[in-house]
Amino acid sequence: MNNHFTELLNYWHPLRDEHLWVLATVYKTVGPCYRRAGAMMLFNDLGQQFGLLSGGCLEADIQRQAARVMQTKQALTVSYDGGDEDDIAFQLGIGCGGTVHIVLQPILPELHYLHLNEVHEQLSNGGKGLYSQLIATDGTVQTAWEVSQCSAQKPSPELIEKDNQTWLLTYLSPPPHLLVIGAGVDAQPVVQMAKTLGWTVTLWDSRPANGRREYFMSADQILRQPLNELIEHKSAAHWNAAVVMSHNLQMDAHAIKALQGSAIEYLALLGPASRKQQVLALAELNEQELRIPLAGPAGLNLGAELPEGIALSILAECHAVLQGAAAQSLSGVLAVVAENP
Repeated sequence: MNNHFTELLNYWHPLRDEHLWVLATVYKTVGPCYRRAGAMMLFNDLGQQFGLLSGGCLEADIQRQAARVMQTKQALTVSYDGGDEDDIAFQLGIGCGGTVHIVLQPILPELHYLHLNEVHEQLSNGGKGLYSQLIATDGTVQTAWEVSQCSAQKPSPELIEKDNQTWLLTYLSPPPHLLVIGAGVDAQPVVQMAKTLGWTVTLWDSRPANGRREYFMSADQILRQPLNELIEHKSAAHWNAAVVMSHNLQMDAHAIKALQGSAIEYLALLGPASRKQQVLALAELNEQELRIPLAGPAGLNLGAELPEGIALSILAECHAVLQGAAAQSLSGVLAVVAENP
């Protein structure tokens, strides 16, 4: 089970009336913390936990607080200060040293299940929306869900004041949907790693010998229709990224050309720069005029040679693009390595 909120809801939804449940949400952080505002996890009366709000340090105590919420049926706000020697967070040895503020809300039928039924349905169908949670100190529970769209750059959660009340607004979207063109042996780790990340994966290959289900058990769907019909598939509207790796020049060219008409944000082509030029020439495309930029060679420079390492480098670059991140070393250690090869 991965930690994406969609996956947590997939587990909760069929069991929502069989147990008592609590939604715990980080609504504010100060200083370095493991998770940021908008992070959510679920607790039930069996003592089960789904998701993470810290590196595993706080969850046991949050479970204890969640049990109180199940009994009182009222919301509760708690804070953990990793820099205060008298705080339980410090005593538990949390390494980040920041302060995390969490709201716990009971998930009850009379509270419309915190609108998580609607959230689950929308995210399961590839939709997006704005989830609002009242941050109250008097036990009041109130949430709202509004289906909406936004730009490719996902808005950050924010605290707002409205009518003398504090609300956390969190934009929720389904996990990324990756399309993999080509189902050779080296596509297997791409599919497997993407699924480990919690992504949805569609695999396409029209060649009978490729894309056998026994080799791609984790793929959500395997498609085989002609490439010129691929963009018309019902799942195409939800694709966020595509990796083209069929090892066939003409097939790759057709795929690159077809995907220029899609809404994906990341398009990668396996192989060296010279091969990319061959593919673009066959597709009759000018690289400077591409509507969707083509990452080729695909991936970050990790020094990878084996399929697993190459898959890691491609998905790392893809992840960074989808998150709007720079994909740089957080510590600067790579700069030191470059200076002292």
